[in-house]
Amino acid sequence: MNKASNPAVYFEIPVIDIDRAIKFYSTVFKLSFEKQVIDNNQMALFPFSDKNAGISGALAKGEIYKPTKEGVVIYFWTRDIDRTLKLAVENGGQILYPKTSNGELGFVAEFEDSEGNRIALHQQLTDK
Repeated sequence: MNKASNPAVYFEIPVIDIDRAIKFYSTVFKLSFEKQVIDNNQMALFPFSDKNAGISGALAKGEIYKPTKEGVVIYFWTRDIDRTLKLAVENGGQILYPKTSNGELGFVAEFEDSEGNRIALHQQLTDK
């Protein structure tokens, strides 16, 4: 039996230096990664639990993966958008779009990660 699902189920963030990217995301988001090789590409899998809502993905290094600020934008949830932006900048990132109110939905912001990707943040009003 198939259960209903939101359309997005997985993401891959292109990286140039997988160890640098793992360090960046581990520090900024307090996450641990599992490294694997999939189809001759280096992958660092984000944590995933069937108990939690949302999707997961990987940091991906290989010929077909090119970091960019012009492509798809992935939003990461954060409890404290100011702290997450601070950690991103302290670890080699830069703010691309400052913390901005999204009305009743909360706040959004964007930063460039250690690899040159545009990454977005979302904080709900009730998260802090």
